Amino acid sequence: MAASGEALSYRRLDELSNQGAHLFRNLGLSAGSHIAFMMENCLDFMVVTWAAQRSGLIFTPISTYLTASEVEFILADCGARLLVVSKRHASVAANLAATGRSPPHVFVIEENDDEGPQRLPSWRRAIASMPTTPIADEATGIGMNYSSGTTGRPKGVKPALVQRHPMEPDPFMHRLCAGVLGMTENSVYLSPAPLYHAAPIRFNMMVGHLGGTSVIMEKFDAIRFLELVETWRITHTKTVPTIFVRLLKLAEEVRRNADVSSLKAVVHAAAPCPAEIKEQMIDWLGPIIYEYYTSTTEQSTSSIAANGHTPRLGRPAGRSRNAPHLAEDRDGVAGRRTRHRLLRGWAVLYHNDEAKTRTAYNSKVLLVDGRDIGHLDIDGYLYLTDRLHFVIISGGVNIYPQEVEDVLIMHPAVADVAVFGAPGSVEMKASASSPS
Repeated sequence: MAASGEALSYRRLDELSNQGAHLFRNLGLSAGSHIAFMMENCLDFMVVTWAAQRSGLIFTPISTYLTASEVEFILADCGARLLVVSKRHASVAANLAATGRSPPHVFVIEENDDEGPQRLPSWRRAIASMPTTPIADEATGIGMNYSSGTTGRPKGVKPALVQRHPMEPDPFMHRLCAGVLGMTENSVYLSPAPLYHAAPIRFNMMVGHLGGTSVIMEKFDAIRFLELVETWRITHTKTVPTIFVRLLKLAEEVRRNADVSSLKAVVHAAAPCPAEIKEQMIDWLGPIIYEYYTSTTEQSTSSIAANGHTPRLGRPAGRSRNAPHLAEDRDGVAGRRTRHRLLRGWAVLYHNDEAKTRTAYNSKVLLVDGRDIGHLDIDGYLYLTDRLHFVIISGGVNIYPQEVEDVLIMHPAVADVAVFGAPGSVEMKASASSPS
Protein backbone atom coordinates (compact mmCIF):
# COMPACT_ATOMS: atom_id res chain seq x y z
CA MET A 1 0.00 0.00 0.00
CA ALA A 2 1.48 3.30 -1.15
CA ALA A 3 0.64 5.41 1.89
CA SER A 4 0.60 3.00 4.84
CA GLY A 5 3.51 0.86 3.67
CA GLU A 6 1.62 -2.33 4.56
CA ALA A 7 2.58 -5.26 2.36
CA LEU A 8 1.66 -8.86 1.64
CA SER A 9 4.10 -11.48 0.44
CA TYR A 10 2.88 -14.07 -2.02
CA ARG A 11 3.13 -16.73 0.68
CA ARG A 12 0.97 -14.72 3.09
CA LEU A 13 -1.59 -13.87 0.39
CA ASP A 14 -1.79 -17.59 -0.45
CA GLU A 15 -2.38 -18.49 3.19
CA LEU A 16 -4.96 -15.79 3.89
CA SER A 17 -6.94 -16.44 0.71
CA ASN A 18 -6.96 -20.17 1.51
CA GLN A 19 -8.33 -19.36 4.96
CA GLY A 20 -11.02 -17.19 3.35
CA ALA A 21 -11.96 -20.02 0.99
CA HIS A 22 -12.32 -22.42 3.93
CA LEU A 23 -14.57 -19.89 5.69
CA PHE A 24 -16.78 -19.67 2.62
CA ARG A 25 -17.17 -23.45 2.53
CA ASN A 26 -17.87 -23.63 6.28
CA LEU A 27 -20.68 -21.11 5.79
CA GLY A 28 -22.23 -23.24 3.06
CA LEU A 29 -21.04 -21.22 0.06
CA SER A 30 -20.28 -23.56 -2.82
CA ALA A 31 -19.01 -22.82 -6.31
CA GLY A 32 -21.47 -20.46 -8.00
CA SER A 33 -22.57 -18.76 -4.77
CA HIS A 34 -22.53 -14.97 -4.80
CA ILE A 35 -20.78 -12.61 -2.39
CA ALA A 36 -20.21 -8.85 -2.29
CA PHE A 37 -17.72 -6.57 -0.60
CA MET A 38 -17.49 -2.85 0.01
CA MET A 39 -14.18 -1.41 1.15
CA GLU A 40 -11.56 1.16 0.29
CA ASN A 41 -8.28 0.23 -1.38
CA CYS A 42 -6.52 -2.05 1.10
CA LEU A 43 -4.71 -5.37 1.26
CA ASP A 44 -7.83 -7.11 2.59
CA PHE A 45 -9.55 -6.25 -0.71
CA MET A 46 -7.06 -8.51 -2.48
CA VAL A 47 -7.39 -11.25 0.14
CA VAL A 48 -11.19 -11.43 -0.14
CA THR A 49 -11.02 -11.31 -3.95
CA TRP A 50 -8.48 -14.13 -4.19
CA ALA A 51 -10.42 -16.20 -1.64
CA ALA A 52 -13.51 -15.90 -3.85
CA GLN A 53 -11.49 -16.51 -7.01
CA ARG A 54 -10.05 -19.80 -5.77
CA SER A 55 -13.35 -21.10 -4.34
CA GLY A 56 -15.50 -20.62 -7.46
CA LEU A 57 -17.62 -17.79 -6.12
CA ILE A 58 -19.19 -14.94 -8.08
CA PHE A 59 -17.97 -11.75 -6.44
CA THR A 60 -19.26 -8.20 -6.74
CA PRO A 61 -17.17 -5.24 -5.56
CA ILE A 62 -19.46 -2.34 -4.54
CA SER A 63 -18.49 1.31 -4.96
CA THR A 64 -17.75 3.01 -1.66
CA TYR A 65 -19.57 6.10 -2.92
CA LEU A 66 -22.99 4.48 -3.21
CA THR A 67 -25.84 5.33 -0.86
CA ALA A 68 -27.38 2.79 1.50
CA SER A 69 -30.38 2.31 -0.79
CA GLU A 70 -28.11 1.70 -3.81
CA VAL A 71 -26.09 -0.85 -1.84
CA GLU A 72 -29.30 -2.55 -0.77
CA PHE A 73 -30.47 -2.75 -4.39
CA ILE A 74 -27.23 -4.38 -5.59
CA LEU A 75 -27.17 -6.88 -2.72
CA ALA A 76 -30.75 -7.91 -3.41
CA ASP A 77 -30.29 -7.98 -7.17
CA CYS A 78 -27.19 -10.17 -7.15
CA GLY A 79 -28.47 -12.40 -4.37
CA ALA A 80 -25.32 -12.06 -2.29
CA ARG A 81 -25.13 -14.58 0.52
CA LEU A 82 -22.21 -12.85 2.20
CA LEU A 83 -21.08 -9.24 2.55
CA VAL A 84 -17.68 -7.99 3.71
CA VAL A 85 -17.23 -4.28 4.51
CA SER A 86 -14.53 -2.06 5.92
CA LYS A 87 -15.08 -0.38 9.27
CA ARG A 88 -15.99 2.87 7.53
CA HIS A 89 -19.06 1.18 6.04
CA ALA A 90 -19.94 -1.02 8.99
CA SER A 91 -22.92 1.16 9.94
CA VAL A 92 -24.51 0.69 6.50
CA ALA A 93 -24.08 -3.09 6.75
CA ALA A 94 -25.29 -3.18 10.37
CA ASN A 95 -28.42 -1.17 9.55
CA LEU A 96 -29.25 -3.50 6.67
CA ALA A 97 -28.70 -6.50 8.93
CA ALA A 98 -30.91 -5.02 11.66
CA THR A 99 -33.80 -4.61 9.23
CA GLY A 100 -33.36 -8.05 7.65
CA ARG A 101 -32.31 -6.64 4.26
CA SER A 102 -28.71 -7.86 4.29
CA PRO A 103 -27.18 -11.16 3.18
CA PRO A 104 -27.23 -14.03 5.72
CA HIS A 105 -23.55 -13.46 6.57
CA VAL A 106 -22.02 -10.03 7.16
CA PHE A 107 -18.45 -9.30 8.26
CA VAL A 108 -16.44 -6.17 8.93
CA ILE A 109 -12.75 -6.45 8.03
CA GLU A 110 -11.34 -4.99 11.20
CA GLU A 111 -12.06 -5.84 14.82
CA ASN A 112 -15.43 -4.26 15.63
CA ASP A 113 -15.53 -2.36 18.93
CA ASP A 114 -19.22 -1.46 18.62
CA GLU A 115 -21.50 -2.83 21.31
CA GLY A 116 -25.10 -3.96 21.04
CA PRO A 117 -27.11 -5.52 18.24
CA GLN A 118 -25.16 -3.69 15.49
CA ARG A 119 -21.89 -5.40 16.36
CA LEU A 120 -20.59 -7.28 13.33
CA PRO A 121 -18.15 -10.20 13.38
CA SER A 122 -14.60 -9.54 12.20
CA TRP A 123 -13.46 -11.08 8.91
CA ARG A 124 -9.86 -11.25 10.10
CA ARG A 125 -10.85 -13.04 13.30
CA ALA A 126 -13.19 -15.40 11.43
CA ILE A 127 -10.50 -16.65 9.04
CA ALA A 128 -7.70 -16.79 11.63
CA SER A 129 -8.62 -20.31 12.80
CA MET A 130 -9.08 -21.70 9.28
CA PRO A 131 -6.51 -23.94 7.54
CA THR A 132 -3.92 -22.23 5.35
CA THR A 133 -3.97 -25.08 2.83
CA PRO A 134 -6.20 -25.03 -0.28
CA ILE A 135 -9.78 -26.28 -0.07
CA ALA A 136 -10.39 -29.70 -1.63
CA ASP A 137 -12.78 -28.45 -4.32
CA GLU A 138 -11.06 -25.37 -5.70
CA ALA A 139 -12.87 -23.81 -8.65
CA THR A 140 -12.57 -20.69 -10.77
CA GLY A 141 -14.44 -17.67 -9.44
CA ILE A 142 -15.55 -14.72 -11.55
CA GLY A 143 -16.21 -11.06 -10.89
CA MET A 144 -19.63 -9.60 -11.64
CA ASN A 145 -19.39 -5.83 -11.73
CA TYR A 146 -22.38 -3.58 -12.06
CA SER A 147 -22.75 -1.10 -14.90
CA SER A 148 -22.62 2.60 -14.10
CA GLY A 149 -26.39 2.96 -14.31
CA THR A 150 -26.23 6.09 -16.46
CA THR A 151 -29.39 5.05 -18.30
CA GLY A 152 -31.31 3.51 -15.39
CA ARG A 153 -30.66 1.11 -12.56
CA PRO A 154 -27.19 -0.48 -12.55
CA LYS A 155 -27.12 -3.90 -14.16
CA GLY A 156 -24.97 -6.81 -13.07
CA VAL A 157 -22.84 -7.96 -15.98
CA LYS A 158 -21.65 -11.53 -15.75
CA PRO A 159 -19.17 -12.91 -18.30
CA ALA A 160 -19.41 -16.42 -19.58
CA LEU A 161 -17.25 -18.58 -17.36
CA VAL A 162 -14.44 -20.35 -19.18
CA GLN A 163 -13.55 -23.44 -17.19
CA ARG A 164 -9.95 -23.34 -16.05
CA HIS A 165 -7.94 -23.94 -12.91
CA PRO A 166 -8.45 -21.04 -10.47
CA MET A 167 -4.74 -20.31 -10.53
CA GLU A 168 -4.72 -19.99 -14.32
CA PRO A 169 -5.03 -16.39 -15.55
CA ASP A 170 -7.88 -14.84 -17.46
CA PRO A 171 -6.93 -15.39 -21.14
CA PHE A 172 -7.79 -11.87 -22.30
CA MET A 173 -5.98 -10.14 -19.44
CA HIS A 174 -2.97 -12.41 -19.97
CA ARG A 175 -2.80 -11.47 -23.65
CA LEU A 176 -3.07 -7.80 -22.78
CA CYS A 177 -0.67 -7.66 -19.85
CA ALA A 178 1.92 -10.28 -20.75
CA GLY A 179 1.61 -10.24 -24.52
CA VAL A 180 0.99 -6.60 -25.42
CA LEU A 181 2.36 -4.72 -22.41
CA GLY A 182 5.26 -7.07 -21.70
CA MET A 183 4.52 -7.58 -18.00
CA THR A 184 6.59 -10.27 -16.23
CA GLU A 185 7.52 -11.36 -12.71
CA ASN A 186 9.97 -8.43 -12.71
CA SER A 187 7.29 -5.83 -13.40
CA VAL A 188 6.27 -3.28 -10.78
CA TYR A 189 2.71 -2.11 -11.31
CA LEU A 190 1.28 1.14 -9.90
CA SER A 191 -2.47 1.00 -9.25
CA PRO A 192 -3.94 4.51 -8.75
CA ALA A 193 -7.68 3.85 -9.07
CA PRO A 194 -10.39 2.39 -6.80
CA LEU A 195 -10.19 -1.40 -6.78
CA TYR A 196 -13.97 -1.78 -6.96
CA HIS A 197 -13.78 -0.86 -10.65
CA ALA A 198 -13.41 -3.79 -13.04
CA ALA A 199 -10.08 -2.86 -14.62
CA PRO A 200 -8.03 -2.07 -11.47
CA ILE A 201 -8.88 -5.32 -9.71
CA ARG A 202 -8.31 -7.37 -12.87
CA PHE A 203 -4.93 -5.71 -13.53
CA ASN A 204 -3.78 -6.31 -9.95
CA MET A 205 -4.90 -9.94 -10.08
CA MET A 206 -2.98 -10.40 -13.31
CA VAL A 207 0.13 -8.99 -11.65
CA GLY A 208 -0.43 -11.71 -9.05
CA HIS A 209 -0.72 -14.38 -11.72
CA LEU A 210 2.54 -13.20 -13.31
CA GLY A 211 4.40 -12.93 -10.01
CA GLY A 212 5.10 -9.20 -10.19
CA THR A 213 4.72 -6.45 -7.59
CA SER A 214 1.66 -4.23 -7.12
CA VAL A 215 1.90 -0.84 -5.46
CA ILE A 216 -1.66 0.24 -4.68
CA MET A 217 -2.50 3.87 -3.95
CA GLU A 218 -5.14 4.44 -1.29
CA LYS A 219 -6.18 7.56 -3.21
CA PHE A 220 -4.83 9.21 -6.33
CA ASP A 221 -2.67 12.30 -6.00
CA ALA A 222 -0.71 13.53 -9.00
CA ILE A 223 2.51 14.50 -7.18
CA ARG A 224 2.45 11.35 -5.08
CA PHE A 225 1.93 9.32 -8.28
CA LEU A 226 5.20 10.64 -9.71
CA GLU A 227 7.01 10.09 -6.41
CA LEU A 228 5.92 6.46 -6.37
CA VAL A 229 7.07 5.92 -9.96
CA GLU A 230 10.54 7.11 -8.96
CA THR A 231 10.72 5.37 -5.55
CA TRP A 232 9.46 1.98 -6.68
CA ARG A 233 10.88 2.13 -10.22
CA ILE A 234 7.40 1.53 -11.59
CA THR A 235 7.34 -0.24 -14.95
CA HIS A 236 3.60 -0.35 -15.72
CA THR A 237 0.46 1.53 -14.72
CA LYS A 238 -3.19 1.65 -15.76
CA THR A 239 -4.82 5.10 -15.78
CA VAL A 240 -7.78 7.07 -17.06
CA PRO A 241 -7.69 10.34 -19.04
CA THR A 242 -8.50 12.37 -15.90
CA ILE A 243 -5.21 11.19 -14.40
CA PHE A 244 -3.40 12.36 -17.53
CA VAL A 245 -5.04 15.77 -17.20
CA ARG A 246 -4.06 16.16 -13.56
CA LEU A 247 -0.50 15.10 -14.25
CA LEU A 248 -0.19 17.55 -17.13
CA LYS A 249 -1.54 20.41 -15.02
CA LEU A 250 1.28 20.05 -12.52
CA ALA A 251 3.93 22.75 -12.65
CA GLU A 252 6.36 22.29 -15.50
CA GLU A 253 9.25 22.14 -13.05
CA VAL A 254 7.61 19.31 -11.12
CA ARG A 255 7.13 17.23 -14.25
CA ARG A 256 10.60 18.02 -15.57
CA ASN A 257 12.26 16.90 -12.33
CA ALA A 258 10.22 13.69 -12.02
CA ASP A 259 12.19 10.54 -12.84
CA VAL A 260 9.86 8.47 -14.99
CA SER A 261 12.59 6.60 -16.84
CA SER A 262 11.54 3.22 -15.41
CA LEU A 263 8.13 3.30 -17.12
CA LYS A 264 7.71 0.81 -19.95
CA ALA A 265 3.95 1.04 -20.55
CA VAL A 266 1.28 3.51 -19.44
CA VAL A 267 -2.20 2.27 -20.27
CA HIS A 268 -5.32 4.40 -20.42
CA ALA A 269 -8.94 3.42 -20.94
CA ALA A 270 -12.44 3.83 -19.46
CA ALA A 271 -13.15 7.14 -21.23
CA PRO A 272 -12.23 8.86 -24.50
CA CYS A 273 -8.94 10.71 -24.23
CA PRO A 274 -8.70 14.13 -25.93
CA ALA A 275 -6.16 14.02 -28.74
CA GLU A 276 -4.22 16.97 -27.33
CA ILE A 277 -3.91 15.27 -23.95
CA LYS A 278 -2.60 12.10 -25.55
CA GLU A 279 -0.07 14.01 -27.63
CA GLN A 280 1.24 15.85 -24.58
CA MET A 281 1.63 12.61 -22.64
CA ILE A 282 3.56 11.04 -25.51
CA ASP A 283 5.77 14.12 -25.81
CA TRP A 284 6.54 13.79 -22.09
CA LEU A 285 6.86 10.03 -21.58
CA GLY A 286 7.71 8.85 -25.06
CA PRO A 287 6.07 6.14 -27.21
CA ILE A 288 4.87 4.06 -24.27
CA ILE A 289 1.21 5.16 -24.18
CA TYR A 290 -1.21 2.29 -24.78
CA GLU A 291 -4.96 2.40 -25.09
CA TYR A 292 -7.55 -0.33 -25.04
CA TYR A 293 -11.24 -0.07 -25.72
CA THR A 294 -13.78 -2.01 -23.70
CA SER A 295 -16.55 -1.66 -21.13
CA THR A 296 -18.20 -3.59 -18.32
CA THR A 297 -20.53 -5.22 -20.82
CA GLU A 298 -17.73 -6.29 -23.18
CA GLN A 299 -15.50 -8.03 -20.67
CA SER A 300 -13.00 -9.94 -22.79
CA THR A 301 -13.15 -8.45 -26.29
CA SER A 302 -11.15 -5.25 -26.25
CA SER A 303 -9.47 -3.64 -29.19
CA ILE A 304 -5.92 -2.81 -28.16
CA ALA A 305 -3.46 -0.31 -29.62
CA ALA A 306 -0.05 1.12 -28.88
CA ASN A 307 -0.47 4.75 -29.80
CA GLY A 308 3.01 6.08 -29.26
CA HIS A 309 3.66 6.66 -32.94
CA THR A 310 0.24 7.70 -34.17
CA PRO A 311 0.46 11.47 -33.60
CA ARG A 312 3.50 11.58 -35.86
CA LEU A 313 1.30 9.99 -38.51
CA GLY A 314 -1.46 12.52 -38.00
CA ARG A 315 -3.58 10.11 -36.00
CA PRO A 316 -3.44 11.42 -32.41
CA ALA A 317 -6.77 9.84 -31.54
CA GLY A 318 -6.31 6.68 -33.55
CA ARG A 319 -7.29 3.37 -32.08
CA SER A 320 -6.55 -0.16 -33.12
CA ARG A 321 -6.61 -1.34 -36.70
CA ASN A 322 -8.03 -4.58 -35.30
CA ALA A 323 -11.38 -3.03 -34.42
CA PRO A 324 -13.80 -5.95 -34.68
CA HIS A 325 -17.40 -6.15 -35.78
CA LEU A 326 -18.18 -2.76 -37.28
CA ALA A 327 -21.46 -2.01 -39.04
CA GLU A 328 -20.73 0.49 -41.79
CA ASP A 329 -22.61 3.48 -43.20
CA ARG A 330 -20.49 4.94 -45.98
CA ASP A 331 -20.83 8.70 -46.36
CA GLY A 332 -19.19 9.09 -49.76
CA VAL A 333 -16.02 10.72 -48.43
CA ALA A 334 -13.00 9.09 -50.04
CA GLY A 335 -11.20 6.80 -47.66
CA ARG A 336 -13.68 7.29 -44.83
CA ARG A 337 -16.31 4.96 -43.48
CA THR A 338 -18.28 6.78 -40.88
CA ARG A 339 -21.05 6.66 -38.25
CA HIS A 340 -20.27 3.17 -37.18
CA ARG A 341 -22.21 1.47 -34.52
CA LEU A 342 -19.66 -0.78 -32.88
CA LEU A 343 -20.82 -4.34 -32.38
CA ARG A 344 -18.65 -5.90 -29.72
CA GLY A 345 -18.83 -9.66 -29.42
CA TRP A 346 -18.56 -12.14 -26.54
CA ALA A 347 -20.99 -13.88 -24.30
CA VAL A 348 -22.07 -11.82 -21.31
CA LEU A 349 -25.31 -11.92 -19.37
CA TYR A 350 -27.26 -9.16 -17.73
CA HIS A 351 -28.02 -10.57 -14.30
CA ASN A 352 -31.76 -10.99 -13.66
CA ASP A 353 -32.61 -9.38 -17.00
CA GLU A 354 -33.07 -11.93 -19.78
CA ALA A 355 -34.91 -9.42 -21.95
CA LYS A 356 -31.99 -6.97 -21.88
CA THR A 357 -29.56 -9.79 -22.60
CA ARG A 358 -31.60 -10.86 -25.66
CA THR A 359 -31.87 -7.31 -27.03
CA ALA A 360 -28.15 -6.74 -26.50
CA TYR A 361 -27.26 -9.19 -29.26
CA ASN A 362 -28.10 -9.45 -32.90
CA SER A 363 -28.49 -12.65 -34.93
CA LYS A 364 -24.71 -13.07 -35.06
CA VAL A 365 -24.44 -12.89 -31.26
CA LEU A 366 -22.68 -9.54 -31.39
CA LEU A 367 -23.12 -7.09 -28.55
CA VAL A 368 -24.92 -3.95 -29.72
CA ASP A 369 -25.80 -2.29 -26.44
CA GLY A 370 -22.89 0.18 -26.35
CA ARG A 371 -23.91 1.99 -29.54
CA ASP A 372 -20.63 3.84 -29.75
CA ILE A 373 -20.13 5.74 -32.99
CA GLY A 374 -17.07 6.82 -34.89
CA HIS A 375 -15.26 6.29 -38.17
CA LEU A 376 -12.41 4.40 -39.78
CA ASP A 377 -9.80 6.13 -41.92
CA ILE A 378 -8.45 4.71 -45.15
CA ASP A 379 -5.82 2.67 -43.28
CA GLY A 380 -8.35 1.10 -40.96
CA TYR A 381 -7.65 3.19 -37.85
CA LEU A 382 -10.64 3.60 -35.59
CA TYR A 383 -11.70 6.99 -34.20
CA LEU A 384 -14.49 7.22 -31.63
CA THR A 385 -16.81 10.21 -31.74
CA ASP A 386 -19.29 9.62 -28.92
CA ARG A 387 -22.15 7.39 -27.87
CA LEU A 388 -25.25 7.37 -30.03
CA HIS A 389 -27.64 8.21 -27.21
CA PHE A 390 -25.46 11.14 -26.08
CA VAL A 391 -25.72 12.97 -29.39
CA ILE A 392 -27.68 16.25 -29.39
CA ILE A 393 -29.47 17.21 -32.61
CA SER A 394 -29.91 20.96 -33.01
CA GLY A 395 -30.94 22.62 -36.25
CA GLY A 396 -30.33 19.36 -38.06
CA VAL A 397 -26.72 19.26 -36.87
CA ASN A 398 -25.23 16.54 -34.69
CA ILE A 399 -23.50 17.92 -31.59
CA TYR A 400 -21.21 15.52 -29.76
CA PRO A 401 -20.85 16.32 -26.04
CA GLN A 402 -17.46 14.59 -26.02
CA GLU A 403 -16.07 17.28 -28.32
CA VAL A 404 -17.32 19.97 -25.93
CA GLU A 405 -15.72 18.14 -23.00
CA ASP A 406 -12.42 17.91 -24.86
CA VAL A 407 -12.32 21.69 -25.28
CA LEU A 408 -13.31 22.47 -21.70
CA ILE A 409 -10.84 20.06 -20.10
CA MET A 410 -7.89 21.86 -21.70
CA HIS A 411 -8.72 25.14 -19.94
CA PRO A 412 -6.15 25.77 -17.15
CA ALA A 413 -8.90 26.57 -14.63
CA VAL A 414 -10.84 23.35 -15.26
CA ALA A 415 -9.94 20.26 -13.22
CA ASP A 416 -12.49 17.86 -14.64
CA VAL A 417 -15.58 17.80 -16.86
CA ALA A 418 -18.82 15.86 -16.74
CA VAL A 419 -21.96 16.05 -18.87
CA PHE A 420 -25.32 14.99 -17.46
CA GLY A 421 -28.98 15.33 -18.32
CA ALA A 422 -30.87 18.21 -16.74
CA PRO A 423 -34.59 19.07 -16.31
CA GLY A 424 -35.90 20.74 -19.42
CA SER A 425 -33.90 18.60 -21.81
CA VAL A 426 -37.09 17.08 -23.23
CA GLU A 427 -38.42 20.53 -24.06
CA MET A 428 -35.11 21.46 -25.61
CA LYS A 429 -35.19 18.37 -27.79
CA ALA A 430 -38.70 19.18 -28.93
CA SER A 431 -37.57 22.55 -30.24
CA ALA A 432 -34.29 21.27 -31.66
CA SER A 433 -35.40 21.97 -35.23
CA SER A 434 -35.30 25.69 -34.55
CA PRO A 435 -32.00 27.38 -35.51
CA SER A 436 -32.12 29.26 -32.21
